[in-house]
Amino acid sequence: MDGNAAAIVDAAPRIRVFARLRHRFSVSPWAAAVEMTARLGYMARGMVYLSVGAIALLAAMGLTPHPHGAIGALKAWARWPLGVLLLWVTGVGLYGFAGWRALQAVFDADNQGTRPKALASRLGQALSGFIYGSLAVSIFGVIDTLHDLRHAELEKTSERVAKVMAWPLGPKLVILLGLFIIACGVGNAVRAAFDNFGSTLKCRPSVASWACWLARIGYLGRGLAMLPVGFFMLRAGWHERATEARGVGGALGALHAQAFGDEMMGLVSLGVAAFGAFAFIEAWYRPIRPEQAFSSPA
Repeated sequence: MDGNAAAIVDAAPRIRVFARLRHRFSVSPWAAAVEMTARLGYMARGMVYLSVGAIALLAAMGLTPHPHGAIGALKAWARWPLGVLLLWVTGVGLYGFAGWRALQAVFDADNQGTRPKALASRLGQALSGFIYGSLAVSIFGVIDTLHDLRHAELEKTSERVAKVMAWPLGPKLVILLGLFIIACGVGNAVRAAFDNFGSTLKCRPSVASWACWLARIGYLGRGLAMLPVGFFMLRAGWHERATEARGVGGALGALHAQAFGDEMMGLVSLGVAAFGAFAFIEAWYRPIRPEQAFSSPA
């Protein structure tokens, strides 16, 4: 293959995405629609993490009072021109991402198989879909209450935890949730060290290489952000005090109050923002073939 031909092949993932989608719509409209929805979902996930990371970085620099979690960061969009439209697009995108996660988890759209490691990955995708679907519900709750900002506050993390505390074995469930969040944080950090994130992308090797490093930074940042959330949840269940629970914003705020808190929160916020940036790369370069979920085994 000569140099010009190689350049055309390498550039194909960048310049032929929309042409390929048009072809897919003509051949399999439902599959193309699912693919577009999933790609919008990756971008919506990216917007969430970029917003959380950006606000946390501003807080570390002393330019905003305190960091926010996902909902707090997204509510800030309402003050921007076209902010409500952004919320709508993000909410719809997260619903689409939750649906794609369901296809991955239940119908094995990625052809991972049924080995223990694959089943663990699919379980994680199912939980991810549930979380992002719940976030989409919360976003539309924000939109519904924007007509009266005095009542725009949704339930705080401590209020939701208090409801769980009232269940039978509620404190133990909160302890298990805290341990689970900590385990997810450690898992993200382990993935940052060992996973080859570029292998899931269809792009030039040079793009896959720097995207892999961006993903490593992002997964490490997300993992570190989850650890204090899990710790506060664990402590709330252990002491049976829901007021000790913190969401991402509250946990980063507690980190901010520690010695060298500005530096630590700044590094974590850059990692969270990097995770959001990698989601946009996945939206563009990740192969998405929903028809594989329903294909018959050979």
